[in-house]
Amino acid sequence: MDRLDQLEAQAIYILREAYANFDNLAMLWSIGKDSTVLLWLARKAFFGHVPITLAHIDTHYKIPEMIEYRDNLARKWNLNMVYGENTDALNDKQTFPDGNVDRIQCCRNLKTEALKNTLSGAWKRYRMNHETGKYDVDNNKEPYTGVIVGLRADEEGSRSKERYFSPRNKENDWNLDDQPPELWNQFNTDFAPGTHIRIHPILDWTELDIWKYIERENIPTVSLYYDQGEGRRYRSLGCYPCTTPVESTAKNVAEIIAELESGKFSKIAERSGRAQDKDDGGGLETLRREGYM
Repeated sequence: MDRLDQLEAQAIYILREAYANFDNLAMLWSIGKDSTVLLWLARKAFFGHVPITLAHIDTHYKIPEMIEYRDNLARKWNLNMVYGENTDALNDKQTFPDGNVDRIQCCRNLKTEALKNTLSGAWKRYRMNHETGKYDVDNNKEPYTGVIVGLRADEEGSRSKERYFSPRNKENDWNLDDQPPELWNQFNTDFAPGTHIRIHPILDWTELDIWKYIERENIPTVSLYYDQGEGRRYRSLGCYPCTTPVESTAKNVAEIIAELESGKFSKIAERSGRAQDKDDGGGLETLRREGYM
């Protein structure tokens, strides 16, 4: 069994354990390569069907190609898809693009608060209607007691402190000093009532693993990852006011893999184009302690 087979087998095992042990799970889908690989793994784990609600947090500042890709794939794969947003912050223009808050507070408003209140059912959720292809208000207010996330430990410093099954309190706050041990692939799925669980099936995958798996499985990914003739592409996707592409002529998955294997980006962080990371002292620990993805 090669490395990709091992990583796939463990991720599928964790997905099945999560589904068997926790009620009313959601799975975050950011539209990026990692969460799309996670979605692909879920389809494999459950034989082509995804029995878990896909949740997207829409900041209204995502690159348009991302939203188009999301909706097309949701329809093609018949996904149970919802999205949430911070309508108040958007209407009150409490955003960085509007010039009224800094990047960190904008992320706190449009991502952290939107995520927490979407998962809890406190705010409106919008569910895809596959008959019309549009989104209707979701009348289900039941909270999601756990959420499956496609984050990787090597992507950013604070994420390396996560566990596969990572507890949060009722407010989704993360206590780094109270993490359960995970030794010899023994995962704790027994938590106190009221604990919110974040589950990370691809925690130990690397950026190169992700792209090699995308190539092997022929997973559809958004076009923004590839050079369209301008000598640049996105390596990490986020909101367009705070995300910049990298210099790269890679036009397909094989060329991205070749770039990574050549060491071209060995001294450049994967999220180097994400301005909010720099504003948070070079990482995301402040935001993530408060419930950020």
